[in-house]
Parts: sequence; C-alpha cells; structure tokens
Amino acid sequence: MFKTLFHNFTRNFDFLLFSLLVAITTIGIVEVYSATYSYEDNLKFVIIQVIALVIGICLMFLVMSIDYEIYKSLWKYIFGFNILLLVAVLLFGTGLEEAGGKSWFRFGPIGFQPAELVKIGFAITLARHIDKLKDDINSFSNVCKLGLHLAVILFLIALQPDMGTGLVFCFMFIIMLYIAGLSYKYYAIGAGVFAVMLPITWYFLQPYQKNRILVFFNPESDPLGSGYHVMQSKLAIGSGEMLGKGYLNGPQTQIGILPAKHTDFIYAVIGEEFGLIGCIIVALLLFAIIIRCVFIAKNAKTDFGTLVCIGIAAMFLFHTFENIGMCIGLMPVTGIPLPFVSYGGTSILTNFIAMGLVMNVRYRCRVINF
Repeated sequence: MFKTLFHNFTRNFDFLLFSLLVAITTIGIVEVYSATYSYEDNLKFVIIQVIALVIGICLMFLVMSIDYEIYKSLWKYIFGFNILLLVAVLLFGTGLEEAGGKSWFRFGPIGFQPAELVKIGFAITLARHIDKLKDDINSFSNVCKLGLHLAVILFLIALQPDMGTGLVFCFMFIIMLYIAGLSYKYYAIGAGVFAVMLPITWYFLQPYQKNRILVFFNPESDPLGSGYHVMQSKLAIGSGEMLGKGYLNGPQTQIGILPAKHTDFIYAVIGEEFGLIGCIIVALLLFAIIIRCVFIAKNAKTDFGTLVCIGIAAMFLFHTFENIGMCIGLMPVTGIPLPFVSYGGTSILTNFIAMGLVMNVRYRCRVINF
C-alpha cells in the first residue's frame, strides 16, 4: 500500500512547480535578511519568514491532500466565511492610522490580513458559481448574479478602505469570466460603466488615495511625501545598473533611505544589489509559476478545477505586475506585496495555501508529460 501511495505521489506531484516555489522563496528570505540587515533585531524578520514558510508548506500539502471537489461542495460556507472575515475586520480590525485602512487583525506582535485569505476563498466560490451557470453564462440574469458575487466583496473591501485589494478581486473576476466564455459585449458595457463611475469613485476616495494617484503621474510633485517611495525605489533600481552593487552593499537599502524595503519595495532591493539581471531572474521565476498554474488549469479534469487555477494565476499575475510596476514607477503605489518574496507571514501562508489548491488540481489532473 505504501509503495502504491508513493508511486502515485511521485507520478502526480508537480515537482517543477515546487522547485520554482523553493527557488523564489529562498531568494525572498535572502533579500529579507539584506533589507533588514541595518535593523538591530534583523534576525527576527528572517526567523518569522522561515517559520511562516514552513507552516505554509505544511498547509500546502494539507490543502493538496483533500480532493478539490470537496471545496466545491462547501462553496456556500466558504463564501459565508469570507463575508464573516471582512465584517469582523471592519469591527475589530486595526491599521487605520498606520496604513489608512482597517485591514488587519492584531494579536500582540502577530498580524493577520483577512483579505489575503478571502482572495483564495473568492477563487473557489466564484469558480463554483461560474461552473453552476456555465451553460448559460451570457444571459443577463446570470451575469448580474455573478456581478453581485463580486459586488458584495468589493463593498466590504471599500469600507476598509483598500483600493489595491479591490483591484485584485476585479482582475480575478474579469479573467475567470473571460475563460468561462463571457461575451465581449459585457466587457464593453463594463468599460462604459467604469468610465461613468470613475469621477464618482474619485469623490469617495480617501485623501491619501487621491494623492497616490496624482503622484503616480508626477512623483516630483511631492518628493518628500507620497512621491518619496517611488523616487527612492527608482533611484535604487537604477543605481544597480546591469549587475548590481553586490549583496549587502546597496547604499539606499543599508543606509535606510529606501522605505518599506523588506515589504512593498523589496524588488528595489533586488535591483540595487543584483541589478537588471537579478530583477529579470526574479520576474521570470514569478511568471514561470503563473504560467505553470495556467498549464495545470488547461489540463484539469473539471471546469471547476480549471477556473480555480485561473483565478489563482490571475491573483499572482496582478500582484506581480502591480508590485514590480509600482517599484519602477509604472503603477500607483498600492501596498500589494511581491508574491513569495516580500516579508509578511500572512502573505507567505496564503500564497502557499493558494499553491496547495493548484497542486491539488495538478495531483488529480489528466496525465500530462510536462
């Protein structure tokens, strides 16, 4: 029996994806050490990251071990749990003064951002909802039902408020519906509604959110305020040139000029220390993980499995593109971490839970050779 289980595991486990995850998380731990090297308690950050990584890998195998069709049958409970988490953080959460939004639970020194877990739940529940309506996905009533599925989540996210996280949910929604075969006319209608709602949305944005958007177009307009992060990030990456200044030798990083260097702007640390080559390697590893998720989605044995993998791939794609984009000045600053690299226990744990779902689908895929 053990021999059979071992054979099934070695045949179905995605060693390529796991190797990519090991590579990118190793880079993340190495760079967290560098980014916090000037701190008195820098080893604390590395230890927390390693502990989160170990727990995350354990959770990945746990999630992988349960047939993903069971998650499909529990979708209503998962949706309810998502709502409960988002309501609870509004009532008992913290972070309004530090980050401008009530997005965190604090348990002493331990912080937890529920929205990160809700993203995974959203991929499952929306996949189940789409799968249920797939035979008539383009009927107006069904599109409205799916839109309501997103709207409930967005409403609670907007109350925090957390614009960056809201954009992640929107991107996942768009990509998953595209894969499900939604008619282009609905995208045209959506674009029109977005254009109409844009000035109205601007009115409801918090002052710091408006400032971030304005500074995105002209960082020099507030060089010591909202534009400071992006300007220092671009300087750090630019100073690294092709090969970088060497590990632990980046002045922007080690002197402490670069803000949020172990979290949101860790990509700038990589650019300063390892140059363009280092930046390209990290980006390629992340995009390889995303492409692998899409490949697994293509070979899933059910439409539900395909949609779950696509939702998770979309989440990682947005996180990667947004984080790298804001570090080089191509996207507004939103506080979205770089997957598997940025410091943060919540991010690492939820990233590996998401990978557990993808591994789950791969483990039960039709036989594939790559």
